[in-house]
Amino acid sequence: MTHAVIAATGLFTPEQSISNAELVEAYNAYADRFNADHAAEIAAGEVEALTPSSVEFIEKASGIKSRFVVDKTGVLDPARMVPHIPERSNDELSVLAEMAVRAAQQAIAAWGKPVSEIGAVLCAASNMQRPYPAMAIEVQQALGIDGFAFDMNVACSSATFGIKTAADFIASGSVKAVLMVNPEICSAHLNFKDRDSHFIFGDVATAVIVESSDQAGPGGWDILGTRLKTVMSNNIRNNFGFLNKAALPAGEAEPVAANGLTDKMFVQQGRKVFKDVVPMVSDMILDHAADLGIDPATLKRMWLHQANINMNQFIGRKVLGREPTPEENVIILDEYANTSSAGSIIAFHLRQQDMTSGDTGLICSFGAGYSAGTVFVRKRA
Repeated sequence: MTHAVIAATGLFTPEQSISNAELVEAYNAYADRFNADHAAEIAAGEVEALTPSSVEFIEKASGIKSRFVVDKTGVLDPARMVPHIPERSNDELSVLAEMAVRAAQQAIAAWGKPVSEIGAVLCAASNMQRPYPAMAIEVQQALGIDGFAFDMNVACSSATFGIKTAADFIASGSVKAVLMVNPEICSAHLNFKDRDSHFIFGDVATAVIVESSDQAGPGGWDILGTRLKTVMSNNIRNNFGFLNKAALPAGEAEPVAANGLTDKMFVQQGRKVFKDVVPMVSDMILDHAADLGIDPATLKRMWLHQANINMNQFIGRKVLGREPTPEENVIILDEYANTSSAGSIIAFHLRQQDMTSGDTGLICSFGAGYSAGTVFVRKRA
């Protein structure tokens, strides 16, 4: 049976970046304004005062130092706290598709082959800007690719689910090459008024080309095995969607708590997520490695989902059976923050050039659902 190869990757990074210090200044200005506006309710015990954020709190909780965003001004405006992304007409390339195309063009250039050899496009991401037409079809048209395209969403695990889907298409003979893109404007779904999560996400787009081994050139990565897992949990949730508006009585606005929190944006119970997800993912990696005959201690590199530093370090220790080196357990969330589906692909794209033929590594993602995906790869000659 034909096996699949990761032939090339691409990365699009927005030009604007927000440091922790800038984010804290904006949040604390909002919190001061909120506490002043609700002073009477706070004094009466009816409303809880907002606690200031700090650079130290953010770095200890997450390891994040900055994040790239498509719009800095709107996020840092204490009276707005939402990115300003102008609406485009239906005749224009949508903003997510534009980001995906930029990442894809880089991957295609690195691949060095014509797009006519690509038979499918997958857009695997968390934060789609519309239900339909599929973002993947828009990207397909913009790049001049024939074949078929569709969107898929498994939250932060979307990219590994997308790689497995692409590998399965190739194994079945459906296509010879697949383009998978992961455009994420996470800042549009992040509640910057929530101290516990206002620092988590950034914006980015990644792309991966997966092709059949019988037509792959030198280099790239053999996909040794892929595995997926889902377990239902409400501990990470985003209820944004058209049904939310449809369910409201006529003329009634969406209910929002006094402190600005709403489950129509990203919400999570962080401690429960850590307790549930870390052992689930660690065991999944070890079980998959055993089934493939891979000694996890021999992994040259792990490109894990960039959730937070504590989760990544714990999983790294559990998998390798010791403290990983920075080269073994790649961390890029200090610069990019959590970029949902794109995180593990950013790490893979940026930290693989020093690896040599025969080196084995792991691409792994995990997130809401719960969902998790593992992709073991080996460097080709």
